[in-house]
Amino acid sequence: MAIDMNAASEAVQVAALNAQATIMAGCGIGAGLALIAGIGPGIGEGYAVGKACEAIGRQPECRGQVTSTMIMGCAIAETTGIYGFVTGLLLMLLAPGLFIRRLG
Repeated sequence: MAIDMNAASEAVQVAALNAQATIMAGCGIGAGLALIAGIGPGIGEGYAVGKACEAIGRQPECRGQVTSTMIMGCAIAETTGIYGFVTGLLLMLLAPGLFIRRLG
């Protein structure tokens, strides 16, 4: 019973391609999910600005305090979106090469 070396070599190549495709798909899905993190800060910042406008409308004399607190809160909320964006970029651009290099 002889082993066909060409068939065995082809099977190894197909397995390597399947592993690479799985890595690329996983990184793409992960990047997409990480980029969804930008939705939360957008909603939260819009809500905060709306409430700040309501507060200023009710008490115009504390406009400076409300505005500075709102800007600080929006800046802190925006970091979540930035972290998600950076994570998505790393998953799209850097991670596939690192994982594929470990395969080969």
